[in-house]
Amino acid sequence: MTGDINGVVVRDATEADMADVQRIYEHHVLNGLATFEEVPPTLHEMLGRRDAVLAAGLPYLVAEVDGRVAGYSYATSYRPRPAYRHTIEDSVYVSEALRGRRIGAALLQALIARAEAGPWRQMLAVIGNSGNAGSIALHRRMGFAPVGTLKSVGFKLGQWVDTVLMQRSLGPGDAAPPSALEEPRN
Repeated sequence: MTGDINGVVVRDATEADMADVQRIYEHHVLNGLATFEEVPPTLHEMLGRRDAVLAAGLPYLVAEVDGRVAGYSYATSYRPRPAYRHTIEDSVYVSEALRGRRIGAALLQALIARAEAGPWRQMLAVIGNSGNAGSIALHRRMGFAPVGTLKSVGFKLGQWVDTVLMQRSLGPGDAAPPSALEEPRN
């Protein structure tokens, strides 16, 4: 999949992209509250995470600006229990140096489109830090509605951190039952 949105090219992430993805995420782990990880994962671990996403049939995307990786997004299963199989969670991270160029919007838009082409019916955003106005606004613009805030569930960088939950329907959402192709196999 390749798409060009306002000069941002969104495409499937390759193994070769993962060093850039790891560097982008490392900055967020060490300096921000969007993720509750405190130790940056290694490149090897990031490659394994990407492999797990792809093995689950879910999208893992990167955004390029001027030929370099500027951000990434992916979806994961919301929870492992079978009844949650139609619900996924999104993650979007953008290079700090390239914020404000609508890279996050391009990534999330492409991720939603890919998810709607699959069997999933709900997408959740679990946003670290209730003060993360940029991520909350981005998700609102993409059709997510707030469904709750978990107060002070994390402690990072010397402070208590909330988690904001947002949700949007994918495709027909809950207006119709899943098709037989979407049901678990016996």
